[in-house]
Amino acid sequence: MPPPGVCMNIINARRKKDGYGTTVNPEKFLNQDFQQLKQYCLIRRVRFVDDMFPPDRNSIGEGLLSSTDMARVVWLRPGKLVPNPSFTVDGVSRFDFGQGLVGNCWFLASIGALTFQTHIFEQVVPLQQRYEEDYCGLFHFKFWRFGRWVDVVIDDKLPTIDGRLIFVHSTDPTEFWPALLEKAYAKVCGSYADMNAGTPAEAMVDFTGGVHVCVQLQTPPPNLWELMCRAGQSKSLMGCGTPQGKTSENTVLPNGLVQGHAYTVTGVKQVMSQGTPVNLVRVWNPWGQGEWKGDWSDKSPFWQTVSPEDREMCLSVADDGEFWMTLEDFCRFYSDLDICCLCPDFLDGTSSCHWKTSFYDGRWVAGTTAGGCMNNLESFWTNPQYRVTVEKLFGECSAKQGENSMLMSLMQKPDKRNRRLVQNLHIGFSIFKLTKEVSSILTQSLGTV
Repeated sequence: MPPPGVCMNIINARRKKDGYGTTVNPEKFLNQDFQQLKQYCLIRRVRFVDDMFPPDRNSIGEGLLSSTDMARVVWLRPGKLVPNPSFTVDGVSRFDFGQGLVGNCWFLASIGALTFQTHIFEQVVPLQQRYEEDYCGLFHFKFWRFGRWVDVVIDDKLPTIDGRLIFVHSTDPTEFWPALLEKAYAKVCGSYADMNAGTPAEAMVDFTGGVHVCVQLQTPPPNLWELMCRAGQSKSLMGCGTPQGKTSENTVLPNGLVQGHAYTVTGVKQVMSQGTPVNLVRVWNPWGQGEWKGDWSDKSPFWQTVSPEDREMCLSVADDGEFWMTLEDFCRFYSDLDICCLCPDFLDGTSSCHWKTSFYDGRWVAGTTAGGCMNNLESFWTNPQYRVTVEKLFGECSAKQGENSMLMSLMQKPDKRNRRLVQNLHIGFSIFKLTKEVSSILTQSLGTV
């Protein structure tokens, strides 16, 4: 094994299109094979019951329900709730569902963003699943987890009280993809309770395996509007959150916004109002109701100052949780904006120049490769080191971008299955420019890397 600090020859984890751990060939979460389980159930004519995420109180988790309510929970299949259940009804939309008892607005806000991107949505939610044919109570969904896509199998027993779903529920009571998707993600997190509290970025990355950028809206970049427009054009997922208040969570403010709450950014548009351009942001509340009451809200008189075409295109006065506000108000009342895309095209506005991606898997080990931060100069050099080459651009890409670009992110893998038990450690990385002279010296002293 090389000594601490050596630029180790780490395996490049960029995978082939048909490789293991991709959307085409995902890993089997908890070693459960969807096709084998389905064939077994169809041949035996039985309905699947998931012993890895059983219909009991452990799968609900602690702290969500009182002991009295927990005793009232009955796990029912959709066929016991409605006469003719369906996986989807008339396609999928952000207006299909509303939040239940678990505080997972961050997850539902991400689903709202996901419904805009059909290709990505169908990677996560296989739409060929049906209640009408080959039904055996078995469903599956795919998530990107720390570098690999995993296929998550569930049964369709859902927790209810008095015959009503206690977590996410659909606007159409016969549609069940939202509740089943939530259950699959709860299984990945460890329980429904483990989904309580989070940020849209977490779920958006799990839905895409893409690049995440967080913008602090109290000090927004000068090109924020252009960045959001490019993100919309590049089929990105966008979420945002309001600041935590001094009072209890989920307090609805006089302006209609909810404190400490996650929302979805569903659109951006510039309109002309009395000859002046106005930059508007469209936002959606995953509760499915409750909207902004300020300027450019549904009943705002400002809508009478735009063209009839813009008013017809943008305005909906239904209390569906979706509303418009100016970019200035958006920055004033929201704390952060999360943008997640399969490729970081939205950063530089290019779509014809494709980025190359690499994934490296490593760890810090106490006493050997955990050298601390730059304040610990005597041991900092023992941290794992990886050598990255930023290749020269050619042709059209070189003319468009001018300089080479690199985007790097660091992700911490959990050491426990239950999300709420994971302890996030303080980790980070530093980037240094390696000159040809230093590279040559290192190569000669440490061997070919």
